[in-house]
Amino acid sequence: MPQIDTKPFCTVGGRPVELYTITNSSGMKAALTNYGAILVTLTAADKNSKFENIVLGFDTIGEYIEKSPYFGATIGRIGNRVDGGKFTLDGVTYQLAKNEGGKHHLHGGIKGFDKVIWNAEPFTNADGVGVRFSYLSPDGEENYPGNLNVEVVYTLTNKNELKIDFTATTDKATPVNLTHHSYFNLAGQGNGDIYGHEMMIAADRYTPVNETLIPTGELAPVAGTPMDFTTPHLIGERAGKVAGGYDHNFVLNKTRGEYALAARTREPKSGRVMETWTTEPGIQFYAGNFLDGLKGTDGKVYNRHYGFCLEPQHFPDALNKPQFESIILRPGQTYRHNMAYIFSVQK
Repeated sequence: MPQIDTKPFCTVGGRPVELYTITNSSGMKAALTNYGAILVTLTAADKNSKFENIVLGFDTIGEYIEKSPYFGATIGRIGNRVDGGKFTLDGVTYQLAKNEGGKHHLHGGIKGFDKVIWNAEPFTNADGVGVRFSYLSPDGEENYPGNLNVEVVYTLTNKNELKIDFTATTDKATPVNLTHHSYFNLAGQGNGDIYGHEMMIAADRYTPVNETLIPTGELAPVAGTPMDFTTPHLIGERAGKVAGGYDHNFVLNKTRGEYALAARTREPKSGRVMETWTTEPGIQFYAGNFLDGLKGTDGKVYNRHYGFCLEPQHFPDALNKPQFESIILRPGQTYRHNMAYIFSVQK
């Protein structure tokens, strides 16, 4: 039977932080915390019905605060990079924190949505179980304009879908590009690198980047390049031909706002399959290039390429690339992003 278990995780700044473990009817579990609206663990069955945690994470909140490379995090106000941390909106220029090597703004800044305490409300519905997180990001937080009301709803359905639904409203024009940043290893967290995973990405084009990972503004074809995942390829098959490794946004083959399959990933030994669905126009594929021996959940060590991220999103640096779809949210509008990771087994 679906169930919800709530227990104290720790205290941050005098405020209690909880851990919510939700279980669906087939025994799949997700553990979530209201610190950063983070997915801490996610257990899924393999072809032998063995359940194992398939996301990278930590055992304590202190580790998330001190050293997490956005494990399992809710990312905002802006996912990905802003060139020089600067943008102009309605004639006003805003300087955001340059929290990536002193050059660019990354994932919402020094204290993005992954580092704040959210309100949380567990729930059960006809589809399964979940937690509804909400947060008011005040005008001027991380130098973003406008009071932004954000809601992130995680639902673990009885069909083994982890649905993540984002909504946001504002009282002043502001950029919004929310995403989810779990690192997956379908062989089980800490169980080797992800180069043997087979991946398909439904994208005929991608956004090339410069040496600091800022898009050039071009929408380039993937055909004939190591970026071509239109048919399934092992992640490690051509990774050595990509300078710095995979950390690129792919332009999905779908109409604006359509909820569609973005990627399909399979780990042959375990038989686990993960489909990624989204309403967003792009998806960032990151192959854990900067993991450097972090000690994670249950004492497992995460070396380079021990996890991959698939982050549905609008295109990086859209604020400074007028040819990319706008990420500006205005009063009276509602930002919506629906996505899901859907799990199955292929024997």
